Amino acid sequence: MSDNQQQQQARRTASVQRKTAETDVSIELTLLDVHEYDAQAISISSGIGFLDHMLHALAKHAKWSLTLTCQGDTHIDDHHTVEDIGLTLGRAFKQALTARSGSLAGIRRFAHAYAPLDEALTRAVVDISGRPSAHIDLGLKREKLGALSCEMIPHFFESFAGTAGMTLHVDVLKGFNDHHRSESAFKATAIALREAVSYSGGSDVPSTKGTLTE
Repeated sequence: MSDNQQQQQARRTASVQRKTAETDVSIELTLLDVHEYDAQAISISSGIGFLDHMLHALAKHAKWSLTLTCQGDTHIDDHHTVEDIGLTLGRAFKQALTARSGSLAGIRRFAHAYAPLDEALTRAVVDISGRPSAHIDLGLKREKLGALSCEMIPHFFESFAGTAGMTLHVDVLKGFNDHHRSESAFKATAIALREAVSYSGGSDVPSTKGTLTE
């Protein structure tokens, strides 16, 4: 069996736990290949219902299998839970990306996507660059969606991009319903991530530096 065949058989998967005095987050993540899509499995229990809904949309459209649990200090507020889930998921994403070959050779790296939800429309742009940078403009007006503070939704994306080591731009372009605006943001991000980690057909690292991990 060739090295390339062995790499294609290896799964891009990661298991990460982050335990502090504030939260206990456990994540199992697999970035599915096209032939694995029908085997997708998603189980999410963050302790915040609306966050579960958004994370399910993210995993569903990014074509991830995701098992996520969190025990957090939500009796205080939702900040630590949302932030720590973002940090842990970003770390799992970064580990899964290199689980197959130890490098990012062959991925597309850059991607963008638009996702509508009724009147809302979001653009997401991703660069798997190794340089964490997040620029999030959702324009949410409500204080909360369910038990999730609206100010924590962009912070989730910032936390995720930081530990994932990516540049992430998410802009809600239109829409008046904050549920729709938020969900379209997660779906657009998911579709862009799915494209960015897909294979281009080449075997090189898509960087003039020769690396995306240093």
